Amino acid sequence: MNDFNWTKLFNPEFYITMELGGVSIGIYMVLFIVFAETGLFAGFFLPGDSLLFLSGIYSRELVETFFYIPSDFSNVTILSLLIAAAASLGNVFGYWFGSRSGQFLFEKEDSFFFKKRYLIKSQDFFEKHGGKAIIFARFLPIIRTFVPIIAGIIKMKKSKFMFYNIASSFLWSFTLVFAGHYLYSFFLEQFDIDLKKHIETIIFILIAITTFPLVWNYFKAKKTERNNLI
Repeated sequence: MNDFNWTKLFNPEFYITMELGGVSIGIYMVLFIVFAETGLFAGFFLPGDSLLFLSGIYSRELVETFFYIPSDFSNVTILSLLIAAAASLGNVFGYWFGSRSGQFLFEKEDSFFFKKRYLIKSQDFFEKHGGKAIIFARFLPIIRTFVPIIAGIIKMKKSKFMFYNIASSFLWSFTLVFAGHYLYSFFLEQFDIDLKKHIETIIFILIAITTFPLVWNYFKAKKTERNNLI
């Protein structure tokens, strides 16, 4: 632990390759983070999309924690199913929290783990897209943390919520995990490039891609405000 640096907390590879007493606990960390990011309002700062993409690259190592399966396709499928389940449960918890005490968040003061502006942005996003916001939000950092809470606050019909919840969880998980796994194989076989040696670059690219819609909407909203003042 002497070489530990707090910046590692923002590196998804740190969690994927984590060991405890010489035993790999990466799969447990991945599932917990997925649950926390989508179910606990304090989880917005945790790695999301990049974690799933890198999990696809490390799918064999992660699944082998439970059992050895020689088939690559089976490994990545099982991993995707586990992550989808954790994401679904996370959203259910977020919905429950929102339905029970969500209004408390609108009165809560800002802290390191909570920013009210994120909640307000998620509410605007939900009002704009309706139930489909649950699907869109899966691919948007921060927004995906608060949207299920908003759904609970407004008492969205449970059956409707569960449909979008499960659909979005599977779409998010399978898309990113499979992309990570098979792009890793493609680059290794076709160009002899080991993506595991370029993790920092991959994380940077994924962060840029996933945060672009948020940045774009921010400047678009600012432009609209200026135009309204003129």
